[in-house]
Amino acid sequence: MKKALALVLSSLIALFLIPSTAHAQNVSFWDDVPNEQLAQTIVDQMTNSELYSQILMFGWAGAEPETLLYDWVSRGLGNVKVFGWNTNDIHLVAKSINSLQKSSQNNRFQIPLFVATDQEGGSIRHVKGDTLITPGNMAIGAAGYPADAWYSAYYISREIKALGINMNFAPTVDLFTNHDSSIIGTRSFGDDPNKVGILGAAFAAGSIAAGVIPTVKHFPGHGDTDLDSHGRLPQINIDFETFKNRELVPYTYIIQEETPALMSGHLSFPQIDSSGAPASLSKYFLTDLLRNQMGFKGLIITDDMEMVGATIYAGTISNAFKLAIEAGNDIILSSRTAQLNEALWYKNLELMDTDPAFKARVKDSAYRVIKAKLDYYKNQADPAPLYPDPDTIDNYIPDREGEKYFIEQACRSITVQKQGTYPIDTNTSGKILLLGSLSVFFNDALLRYPNAGQVYFNYDTGPNETQWIIDQLPDISASYQTIIICVSNENHVKIANYFKNKGKTVYILSTMSPELTNDLGWADTILLGYSWRCEFSLRAMLGVLNGEYVPAGVKPYN
Repeated sequence: MKKALALVLSSLIALFLIPSTAHAQNVSFWDDVPNEQLAQTIVDQMTNSELYSQILMFGWAGAEPETLLYDWVSRGLGNVKVFGWNTNDIHLVAKSINSLQKSSQNNRFQIPLFVATDQEGGSIRHVKGDTLITPGNMAIGAAGYPADAWYSAYYISREIKALGINMNFAPTVDLFTNHDSSIIGTRSFGDDPNKVGILGAAFAAGSIAAGVIPTVKHFPGHGDTDLDSHGRLPQINIDFETFKNRELVPYTYIIQEETPALMSGHLSFPQIDSSGAPASLSKYFLTDLLRNQMGFKGLIITDDMEMVGATIYAGTISNAFKLAIEAGNDIILSSRTAQLNEALWYKNLELMDTDPAFKARVKDSAYRVIKAKLDYYKNQADPAPLYPDPDTIDNYIPDREGEKYFIEQACRSITVQKQGTYPIDTNTSGKILLLGSLSVFFNDALLRYPNAGQVYFNYDTGPNETQWIIDQLPDISASYQTIIICVSNENHVKIANYFKNKGKTVYILSTMSPELTNDLGWADTILLGYSWRCEFSLRAMLGVLNGEYVPAGVKPYN
């Protein structure tokens, strides 16, 4: 009798202490359970397919996500990215994100998506439409105020947050070491590692304050090469001492401030990792160095795995995904939506069945992703809306407070590279001729110099157009004494050089890399604005020429 009673009691105890399979399967992302415990419970119950899907991030090519992407979300895809080729209609962007998030809630764990984009400021602005074009990082570096980095991120993030975007691949903390670099250029805060670290940490903090997760890039540093990893694998041949005292310094600030995410770059440092692997596929860089030695605890996200910098080393996209996971990345990014049965899917899924260490690595990343989502959606005071309302977007974009702020920031950044006879005195300047490629330049200049002549050329001026414009200038400019020209690329420099030794007073407004002005030292005045399409920077430079304020920016590199 006693034995029978003991068996009954033990069975009852087991019934209450051990959750049933049915109960375990009902666990939801939204359950009121501590984040660490809930994340672990979810990954413990996930199938291999669900685990692997949770660490993938795909973009889409059309104006709206295709059925294929929804199929991936149904499979358990954890993350999507908004690229710049489908964002002119920001209302449609919000509608698409709304729909994708609703689809994610049909899965058994109801885990929402991380929705990312690249909205760095300056020249990198993937979400277009009416979002603000800001002065950018090099302008922030020229002013030198951490508050400018903080508020830039804050206003940029408020705009994309309204669309339901909760992760931004910014700031860029690559150093402007190689001045021939067109891939980094004005995306950099400058060449001082400590200053870049401080400004990068401030930018990340501003993003968090606005409710968007910042992702610092491109670890361990893209600044000392003029090669673009979209087309090849850059090799940066520096020794470890240089690497430690230069490239790694900004990341020490980022890690100290517990920035939540970081992007690994497709960059090879053969003197440091002799395998020649890009950092994005290198266990040494991501696990041994970044995680274990430097103590980074946040998410590690790959740069686009469709880039040649990744695939040329790995051989195939499937192997690139495998190596990226083994190296220590937590989210594997692809700019395109993969087919459901591609090798990058089934080969790595098969490996999870046969290689316990590989499965454990996937599971560890899935835990990090889900835990980060729980921290964001449940602990962030004001996260991006899960279901953004397209009808309310115009209330937030453009950000009206941001507009007022960015004109002030632009004025703080303008740098006098060569000081001549400004402000322009219209009583003695003679006729003024404007040359540039943006209507905002002409509109603002004409408010100050209403009788000025105008010569428009394309921003992407090809060699034939460049020569045609130069051939016309003798007749067009003959009666003008003062020239104001915007210079954004090398062909614009060729147009400006027509005026050398022509006896005219020439004002150069440099709207991209200051390196473009190296051959323009003959001009009367050279102003640096650092951002080619930014109306705030153009207006600020014109304000200097018109004597409206005294510029105080300092070129942020030697």
